[in-house]
Amino acid sequence: MNCGVIAIVGRPNVGKSTIFNRIAGERVSIVEDYPGVTRDRIYSKGNWTGKEFRLIDTGGIQIADQPYQEEIRAQVNIAMEEADVILFVVNGKEGLHEDDEYIASILQRQSKPVILAVNMIDDNTRLLNIYEFYALGLGDPIACSGVHGIGIGDILDACLAQMPKENMQEEEEGIHIAVIGEPNVGKSSLVNAILKEDRSIVSNVQGTTRDAIDTPFERDGQKYVIVDTAGIRKRGRVYEAVEKYSVLRAMRAIERCDIALFLIDGEAGIREQDKHVAGYASQAGKPIIIVVNKWDAIEKDDKTMYRFSEQIRAEFAYLSYAPILYVSAKTGQRVSTVLPEVNRVYENAIRRIPTNILNEVISDAQLTTPAPVHNGKRFKIYYATQVAVQPPCFVLSCNDPKLLHFSYERFIENEMRRAFDFEGTPIKIIARKKVSE
Repeated sequence: MNCGVIAIVGRPNVGKSTIFNRIAGERVSIVEDYPGVTRDRIYSKGNWTGKEFRLIDTGGIQIADQPYQEEIRAQVNIAMEEADVILFVVNGKEGLHEDDEYIASILQRQSKPVILAVNMIDDNTRLLNIYEFYALGLGDPIACSGVHGIGIGDILDACLAQMPKENMQEEEEGIHIAVIGEPNVGKSSLVNAILKEDRSIVSNVQGTTRDAIDTPFERDGQKYVIVDTAGIRKRGRVYEAVEKYSVLRAMRAIERCDIALFLIDGEAGIREQDKHVAGYASQAGKPIIIVVNKWDAIEKDDKTMYRFSEQIRAEFAYLSYAPILYVSAKTGQRVSTVLPEVNRVYENAIRRIPTNILNEVISDAQLTTPAPVHNGKRFKIYYATQVAVQPPCFVLSCNDPKLLHFSYERFIENEMRRAFDFEGTPIKIIARKKVSE
């Protein structure tokens, strides 16, 4: 259940990124003791009392005309527009600052709920420091320490209490499909062809789709939710605030999906930005189907498809597991193959391998091809087990995880792919040292 979005704002060097990393549970944002380190928005997930939410870290806002301030303010405005709740962080060690008052005046002019967090209250001697922040007119300040984790639970309780109730609903039932790609590759046309209706606006003008549109439907007894996302462009080429907002929506659609349909324009060929788009879905650990659209517009011979597939494999080596489909959303050619492939890849992504069969495959792999010797030692797997699906995740109980070279890890993955059908889905492998009995 996704409850909504929390955007963290404040002036530079108040500990926004420290709080962000504390809530996210990992070091996502760069943390330094000088201002201006965070310039772009940074995204992560959080979970509190069983409720998931999105988290956005932003750059510090200042009154003074500092480098990148115009860009930072634009980024913060987008984050506040996207957020359901705004977490305003101030520095309890330094006290009330004129930049805090400036930011508070901005927050008071918008309609989003604001939670005021006074950071760096590391012990009781600083607790009285919070009272001067009542002057900001944003309600009761919450004392916290991002470094020590003090008060973070109170902050999250307050944020989740302010989330709009409509965000607390469960996702639509069915396989969630995100249609992703560069602008004008035919995403909306493909969605309409799959749905067999004009659900999305189709235009040759780049950027027609500004939002991520969820459409539930059913086909042959299987329920689906298909999401037509805005085209994702390279960061430096995204100028309008509304377009940046569209990219954010597309990123959220990728994270929510079960399968990503990655569209390539067969007529235009593979472009550099295609790699960035596919990379987003790959980094999110999502199963991927590569769909080459506009195949009807290509002059072909008997080797055209083979050559295009070879080019895809060369340009997207990290997606070697992804099947490739050739379709024409305009004419409907081979569009009927998309949903059966979605079903097959989804089954692969949720597949669980019995432990005894998995260990037979791992044992045979080690016998036929032992790991190379490194500094007089050889990596050895004693036991393997599957611990998760979507994507399938395997834990290898071994003698020393540091001995696992990436090339041997790739070998083990390939052996599992040969033994079991994991086409379309990434595989995650975790090596852990065997616990001595």
